Amino acid sequence: MTETASPDGRPAGETRLAIVTGGTRGIGEGIARALAAAGWRVVAGGISEDEIAAFSPDPAIETIPLDVTDEASVTALVDRCDRIDALVNCAGILLKAREFEIESFSRVLDVNLTGTMRMCVAARPKLAAAGGAIVNTASMYAFFGAAHAPAYAASKGGVAQLTKSLAAAWAADGIRVNAVAPGWIDTDMARGALQDPVRAGPIRARTPMGRWGSPADVAGAVQFLLSDAARFVTGVVLPVDGGYLIG
Repeated sequence: MTETASPDGRPAGETRLAIVTGGTRGIGEGIARALAAAGWRVVAGGISEDEIAAFSPDPAIETIPLDVTDEASVTALVDRCDRIDALVNCAGILLKAREFEIESFSRVLDVNLTGTMRMCVAARPKLAAAGGAIVNTASMYAFFGAAHAPAYAASKGGVAQLTKSLAAAWAADGIRVNAVAPGWIDTDMARGALQDPVRAGPIRARTPMGRWGSPADVAGAVQFLLSDAARFVTGVVLPVDGGYLIG
């Protein structure tokens, strides 16, 4: 009997495993749940036990504490995975005005940029063995500055260039590396702007699609970049912003 292939071209019954950092809330949670619904095993890292406790259980998602600034925490997560077919880096922080203080600036870069690199390096051997893929999370601020959040913008610009650099460096290992660049997405991080009519109106007016995005919108782009349909795509930073960047 001929074995039926999955939509991604893999043998039927082969369960892929994805790590999603920052996977217990916001965009990361949306991605983790979308991958689980598509048949992936998902390991979702959360920054605290309280955050994990607030996560509604899903039998296909294992939630574990993860601090991407802690080498031991990152290594422990990678070591517990028997294989890694995908790494989605969503862990991130935004400290706004505090980012003009050097300590806070460094903290944001350590989480958003160095934390992404730390995860990529740790997962590389298992990703190479599985022919896996990485999707990092950049931002619309990778394309222009953020007067209110210099560290966040700098870190996301760094993620974009890190994505391109790793794509070139690791292509020989069979690892594809891409990124999504979300625009205004309805999450806790952006809800202050969403609920402020002075800010929300101009944002919606500039967005050609006329609405804010949802985590599910970003998850769809991530699923594409992880799929066999994107098998010849690497080094891409894909805006998921309803056209905000061209508005």
